[in-house]
Amino acid sequence: MKRSLTTLGLIGVASLALGLTGCSTGDSGSDDGTIKVAYQKTSSFTAMDELMQQVKKEYEAEYTDRTVELIPIEAEQDQYFTKLALMNGSPDTAPDVIYEDTFQIRSDAGAGYLQPIDDYLTDWDGWDLYDDGAKQAGLGDDGKTYGISLGTDTRGLYYNKQIFEAAGLPTDWAPESWDDILDAARTIKASDPDVIPFNAYASNALGEATSMQGFEMLLYGTDDQLLDTDTNKWVTGSKGFLDSLAFYQTLADEELGPDPAQALDAGWGSKVSTELLPQGGLAIALDGSWLPSQWISGENEWPEWQDTMGFAAMPTQDGGGDGFTSMSGGWTLALGANAADPDAAFDFIAAALTPENALQYHQEAGQIAVRSDVAENQEYLDYNPSFEFFSSLVPYTHFRPATPDYSQISSNIPVATESVFTGQAAPEDAQAQYDEALVGIVGEENTQAG
Repeated sequence: MKRSLTTLGLIGVASLALGLTGCSTGDSGSDDGTIKVAYQKTSSFTAMDELMQQVKKEYEAEYTDRTVELIPIEAEQDQYFTKLALMNGSPDTAPDVIYEDTFQIRSDAGAGYLQPIDDYLTDWDGWDLYDDGAKQAGLGDDGKTYGISLGTDTRGLYYNKQIFEAAGLPTDWAPESWDDILDAARTIKASDPDVIPFNAYASNALGEATSMQGFEMLLYGTDDQLLDTDTNKWVTGSKGFLDSLAFYQTLADEELGPDPAQALDAGWGSKVSTELLPQGGLAIALDGSWLPSQWISGENEWPEWQDTMGFAAMPTQDGGGDGFTSMSGGWTLALGANAADPDAAFDFIAAALTPENALQYHQEAGQIAVRSDVAENQEYLDYNPSFEFFSSLVPYTHFRPATPDYSQISSNIPVATESVFTGQAAPEDAQAQYDEALVGIVGEENTQAG
């Protein structure tokens, strides 16, 4: 999720936005009854596109005087954020309804890209179905609600039981420390040099995927975090941060991960889930709970995944603390600040979140349920055998700091991991570079030494 958007501000925002996949040249502020809906679509993530196509049909059938223009932005996560920001930079191209990551809500609301929806939620029956955590995820700094959760997620370890068995490793693998993970990777490398032993996202190109699915899954398994919640100050120079970068260095030095040229590919995340894991080219992947949803049906269907893949909780660094760790996030549907007809735009959001549509999306996108009607639905519980495991990680999970400057701070984490993974910097130097950037963003007075 790299987003040095200040450097992009000098570019012609409107003209760039018109070049996005699926974008049109119409004005968002027009009153012709057209609602523009922007969302992400990739080769490995089509659930939102399928939902939006379905809702468009339902909505236009109910409101015959309105038209829905779908704007699928075909880009990996970080590029999606960049392109969406470009669209939001001009009222002429800003969407009415936005597929919005929870960690972007505070910054985007503060930037004036979103409008609060509290008045609509008061009259919407569906709001009472959501748990308190999901409701908190949509809040801005002003305490108003800007997004409705589409579900949440957790992260853990996927491992190929066939590769493990061939390497003499247990097929009920349950690592208890980082060393256990590294030892398994070393065993696999010795057993089959053609298999990538372990993948943790490391590149700048993958942005927040690197920050959250990779680095933070390590950091939050140490005694340190990015933000000290007791003092509300950002942490510099922590041992946990340095040890997490040292883990990446070990992967690189011992060639336990992908070749850097592979890892730096912006499409690496999709390749991991749709090619390497199904084809047996990767033994262990540190990744998100949504992966099996791609294998159940669709273009990337992989019927053998239940017999092939095992799941393990990510252990803390040395097995201390709770013993395990995870990270959780999620996405929302939000109302664009420039919507010409906010009532009509919210009607579309409500249509997307009917019990039937919510169930469909939770299943197909591999989401952990945040609303009671889905969580209690037996069809949901039976749909994906991995739901039970990834839901069990919730007691160990952490959430990213919910501050407007998190996205800017987070964008410096993949800079650090990539520089270490590619051998361009030692962990100590990469940490110093991150600390310098952090102080520049929040000010010395808002940091503390770890």
